[in-house]
Amino acid sequence: MYPPKGEKIELDREYPCPCRRPGHLKPITLTEALGCDRCQQIFVVDDSGFSIEQLSTHYPYKQMWRWTGTHWKRARTGVKDIYFPLAVGVVLVLAIVWLPIALRLSVGANTLPWIILVVLLAVLPAVLVWLAYRR
Repeated sequence: MYPPKGEKIELDREYPCPCRRPGHLKPITLTEALGCDRCQQIFVVDDSGFSIEQLSTHYPYKQMWRWTGTHWKRARTGVKDIYFPLAVGVVLVLAIVWLPIALRLSVGANTLPWIILVVLLAVLPAVLVWLAYRR
């Protein structure tokens, strides 16, 4: 079993690239960074020395990995943890507050479009959570 923090990353070793390409991370001279010889990405070791962070990224959140001794495992950065409570909160607000108000205002034959609208708006947070956790 691997330690929970992973193994300490040594700057004088070569590692496989965490981007799942067939490259190798090699130390960059006179820096505390590692560079991939295949995908040209640059990674820096964090202050604790147990994980690396990708510098040049087009993602809105930091990508971090920790070394387990045999492969890289993605480190949790905490951004995705916000999506689930937010999605549950939106669904609860729609179901508890907005649906009864909409049903009271539209007494009669117009209740079906309101119910369909609430269901569609409740599916939106589920899609956001799915997109956040799919990778």
